[in-house]
Amino acid sequence: MAERRRRDDGPIPIAESLAKVASRLTKADLRGLGALLDGWEDVVGAQIARHATPIRLLDGVVTVAVDEPAWATQLRLVAGKLKGPLGAVAGCQIDRVEVVVRAL
Repeated sequence: MAERRRRDDGPIPIAESLAKVASRLTKADLRGLGALLDGWEDVVGAQIARHATPIRLLDGVVTVAVDEPAWATQLRLVAGKLKGPLGAVAGCQIDRVEVVVRAL
């Protein structure tokens, strides 16, 4: 088992960080994200799709980037209703939709 790092251990080498992230990704997550990208507009509609896009699918959590805080609020309001349709498109159960604001 790898030794656990403490806060005062200093910076974490990028290779170590990338290896940790890559070890958590599964082929199913990658296929699911691809399917989400392909079917995104069909699920959320054209208006939301212009302002939001899925950027990650990991362990049943879809992370969606939006271009403005108002769209983050809108997406958070409908997130519960989107889990089923997004899961059907991705081919896996979606437990949570996380929303982040960033330039698209």
